[in-house]
Amino acid sequence: MPGKYYVVELSSEERKQLKQLINTGKAAAYKQRHARVLLLADEAPEGPKMTDEEITEAVGCGRSTVERIRKRLVTEGFEAALQRNPVDYSGRRLLDGDAEAHLVALACSQPPEGRNRWTLRLLAEKIVELEVVEHCGKDSVHRVLKKTNLSPG
Repeated sequence: MPGKYYVVELSSEERKQLKQLINTGKAAAYKQRHARVLLLADEAPEGPKMTDEEITEAVGCGRSTVERIRKRLVTEGFEAALQRNPVDYSGRRLLDGDAEAHLVALACSQPPEGRNRWTLRLLAEKIVELEVVEHCGKDSVHRVLKKTNLSPG
């Protein structure tokens, strides 16, 4: 196994802040977990110098979590290591308001020839065929119809 790329060495002030954060118990659970990981991973002379496996057992989180927290401390700093990774939700929405309106109108229309009703898969294929969106799956159609309290049948 290769050596650790991101070595945690906390100052006495940082160690004091982390212990205070854990002892007060008022911080979010993820923040307390990050603090525990950092304290156990501390390789300064006063630190316990635990391995990632030992930290995983002691804290009750995955090894990749320990590695990510260690990396964030070294690359982004002390405060960033205590925070969650920011998640970018922009661009995740497949169907915007206009596309949803098209889908609802389509679901309320007559089904294709030879069919008794619209299926989720048929709706997804038709909305792509009409070039409302580039791609669409039945799960996205289901989500929109559930949100509007519609069913395809």
